[in-house]
Amino acid sequence: MKVAVVGGGSTYTPELVSGLAREREKLDVRELVLHDIHPGRREVVGGMAGRMLERAGFLGTLTVTDDLDRALEGADFVLVQIRVGGQEARLRDETVPLACGCIGQETTGAGGFAKALRTVPVVLEIAERARKRASSDAWIIDFTNPVGIVTRALLDAGHRAVGLCNVAIGFQRSFARLLGVEPERVLVDQVGLNHLTWVRAVRVDGEDVLPLLIGEHGDEIAAEVELPRRLLEELGAVPSYYLRYFYAHDEVLAEQLAGTPRAVTVMEIEERLLEMYRDPALVEKPALLEQRGGAFYSEAAIGLAASLANGDGGVHVVDVRNAGTLAGLAADDAVELPARVERDGPVPLDQAPLAPELLGLVQHVAAYERLTAQAAVSGDLTVAKKALLAHPLIGQHAMADELLERLLEAGAERLRGAAA
Repeated sequence: MKVAVVGGGSTYTPELVSGLAREREKLDVRELVLHDIHPGRREVVGGMAGRMLERAGFLGTLTVTDDLDRALEGADFVLVQIRVGGQEARLRDETVPLACGCIGQETTGAGGFAKALRTVPVVLEIAERARKRASSDAWIIDFTNPVGIVTRALLDAGHRAVGLCNVAIGFQRSFARLLGVEPERVLVDQVGLNHLTWVRAVRVDGEDVLPLLIGEHGDEIAAEVELPRRLLEELGAVPSYYLRYFYAHDEVLAEQLAGTPRAVTVMEIEERLLEMYRDPALVEKPALLEQRGGAFYSEAAIGLAASLANGDGGVHVVDVRNAGTLAGLAADDAVELPARVERDGPVPLDQAPLAPELLGLVQHVAAYERLTAQAAVSGDLTVAKKALLAHPLIGQHAMADELLERLLEAGAERLRGAAA
């Protein structure tokens, strides 16, 4: 089996390589290709990956390249984990909206909108190359944010793709720790849209223990998502951390205006990680990587790929077409929920309708995602403005106009073409 990682120079990559080495029985990888356009990162991360695989006794081949066609040739899985524009673009995504009185976040709201405009065309180009070069039944697994919009665009273009986020597996591991059970016994019934999900049930050996979890560990869970315990009790669900941007909007905005952007912190962590990766004596992922984010990414990615390869019917929380699973959403909306994964792809598990207080918010953001995907492909300024008007964190026409103007100034090239 050949796995191609596009964006292989990411500081996340040692996390993925660690998982591949550890889970060889689940996923028999004979060829791993790390592709990246950045020569410095490619060399440093590729060297680190090679040492890790050698230590683990990996019998396959590792290729590190900037040749995308070579990376994709004959690949069975294409993992996409790119950041178009790098951390500098992320910094703009987190700061430009603040000048308009909007939350600045790289995947949610105006920042996520800007990132989608940059990212969707690039991922679609990679996917088209994969269609020509990769195996005829290859899967694209997208870990590139904003995952929901990117996955939607891939599916709209007819690609064999599935989106993946680490939020659900993070909850699974946290809940398993609180319950004192093995993570494999815990099924997290997380539903909604990417970065707009709620855990409505937590099943251990088939029994829902979410009421018990909130009752006995509500304070700890609330602290993890940075929302009041009372809110979890009222909703009867655990919101993902990203719901804080909606449920505590003014508080978050005040924090961002007074604080240091997350992008600055991540840049510093990445510099330290890359320096550590240069050490020829380092053969395992450093603890500092946990501060970078993406916890349990390797387990989620390898577990999903293994189910797709082996058709084992494992249940994974993924981003797929709604196809009637969640009432009140269009069939072609990209939703995030548990699905049983066979060789032919994920099949969403049946879901009860979302409660009104959840559904209303999901419908707003689903409309925004539809319009943003269209704007990213077409470059149409009018569609882009409609997307911002549809988003509940923006919504006002004057604010949407100002945001578009500032994004153009900051280099939203995809919209410049339509505006010219």
